[in-house]
Amino acid sequence: MNLKKISILFLILLTGFTFLLAQKQKGKATYYSKKATGTRTANGERLHHDSMTCAHRTYPFGTLLRVTNPSNKQEVIVKVTDRGPFTRGRIIDLSWGAAKELGILADGVAMVTVERIDSTDIIKVPYRSKERRELPELDFGVSTEGGSFIDAWAEQQKQNAHQTKEQLTKFKKDNALENKKKTLKPKEKQTKKR
Repeated sequence: MNLKKISILFLILLTGFTFLLAQKQKGKATYYSKKATGTRTANGERLHHDSMTCAHRTYPFGTLLRVTNPSNKQEVIVKVTDRGPFTRGRIIDLSWGAAKELGILADGVAMVTVERIDSTDIIKVPYRSKERRELPELDFGVSTEGGSFIDAWAEQQKQNAHQTKEQLTKFKKDNALENKKKTLKPKEKQTKKR
């Protein structure tokens, strides 16, 4: 009797959660407005309109989903970070960036195919290729001619410093002459008035 109850309960639980194991779902998708940027999602993260995230009613947070637009064959991989959509007939809410990649911004609501993917199906970046690559031999020649780049640079710096010094002394002399003229002019005006 007890074994019979357990087996029936196990069967109900197994059939009750088969939708989580479903490989593909087809239905309508919508997307978050850009105005939703900065709001908190159900898992606590902040939403950004360029992020590749989505809202799904049943998949656990962090699940990766491949969303395909069958009308133009565009696809995008998104991460579940929120719950929803809570509108009848819709299966997924996409971020604005994901909707842009799928080409559904103009439509607003579009038919899509959603399938769960395993994170091992995606190549982790960066990754190291298993094949070994041969790198070319590089020969860095050393100049044997007189002088070097550093010597030429140091000489150029000396010339620049000398030119700057000459310009400053000329500027100081010109300013001194102008200041003398300005101070002499008011005295001349005072003597003429008398």
